[in-house]
Amino acid sequence: MTHYDVLIVGGGAAGFFTAINIADFNPELKIAILERGKNVLSKVKISGGGRCNVTHAEFMPKELTQNYPRGQKELLGPFHSFMTGDTIGWFADRNVELKTEDDGRMFPVSNTSETIIDCFLSETKRLNIDILTGYPVNAIEKVDNAWGVKTTKTNFTCEKLVIATGSNPKMWNILENLGHHLINAVPSLFTFNIKDSRIEGLAGIANFAEVKIPNSGLESEGPLLITHWGLSGPGILKLSAWGARELNECDYQFPILVNWVPGFNSDSIMEDLMKIKNNSGKQKVFKYPQFELPKRLWIKICSASEIPEEEVWANISKKQLESLAIQLTNAEFQVNGKSTFKEEFVTAGGVDLKEIDFKTFRSKKHPSLYLVGEVLNIDAITGGFNFQNAWTGGYMAAKAIAEG
Repeated sequence: MTHYDVLIVGGGAAGFFTAINIADFNPELKIAILERGKNVLSKVKISGGGRCNVTHAEFMPKELTQNYPRGQKELLGPFHSFMTGDTIGWFADRNVELKTEDDGRMFPVSNTSETIIDCFLSETKRLNIDILTGYPVNAIEKVDNAWGVKTTKTNFTCEKLVIATGSNPKMWNILENLGHHLINAVPSLFTFNIKDSRIEGLAGIANFAEVKIPNSGLESEGPLLITHWGLSGPGILKLSAWGARELNECDYQFPILVNWVPGFNSDSIMEDLMKIKNNSGKQKVFKYPQFELPKRLWIKICSASEIPEEEVWANISKKQLESLAIQLTNAEFQVNGKSTFKEEFVTAGGVDLKEIDFKTFRSKKHPSLYLVGEVLNIDAITGGFNFQNAWTGGYMAAKAIAEG
């Protein structure tokens, strides 16, 4: 039986950040990270296409919470204690500089996730934190005032226990046995599978657009990326995060409405189309894309409006113009399934947030148990927000643990 003051189950972003901060606050504590796999920080490694999207350049707590479909209300207080600026400062203190891209996402200046991994590994080494890989946890039980943690190799005891295992079903079962209520997991952050002649052959084309699901209240806007299998990009990913549960319930079969020209509706765009018809009568419709749309997308939209390829604007009928207005501002597509966004699999679900004290990320059922990261029913849209949740929860749990 091996004893530690603090055991952290889960060798990912939240687990490492918690461990490092505990040791920084209280170097006297004996700390270990238990990881079931051979490697630690595997999600950090692949995040952001291998560059690690560390956080997002949003510096107001209230605005930051707007990016969390689940956890929005609960994270407001924690973000007043530790959020984006604190994250930037934390990494800067450890010689990791971050840069901001045009869309607000923040990455290491080095453009590689290895920088973050190296930082965490060197910090754990400096602070004498044990990293134990290949230690799947089989059971956790309360033993007097301590925790007993059974793994396939060794049994451990500890005074304080941190669970940072994300959506690991085995750990969810263990937490249920400890009396916690788990919200079942459904995918979040996924792309839409759509087979439609209007986007066929356009893979790689991106355009800022509005997307909504009729009769649901679900809508978003942002760049839409046409892929070989349908639609992706921030506009779609946002919608998938906010609609994670509803879309799961309809088995990922639903219609969406796309407005390729945000700011217009079918009525207001008709005025512009009439002006183009009157002012550019001799021009071929297909030849000159309107509304700054990519040329290949414009051609597909015109074809869908039953406009012949060689037609000039002067010959376009009112019916064709009305059809073009709808295809531009209110095009309906049928979604038939989903695809995972890159290798980053995010789920909605986890420990019921009512059972967590968000001043400390401590379990309300067990005062010496802490839960951080995606094991909680918190998830965010894409852009570095899920990591910010991990940093904030890890920091606040660490502070509470170190202070006793």
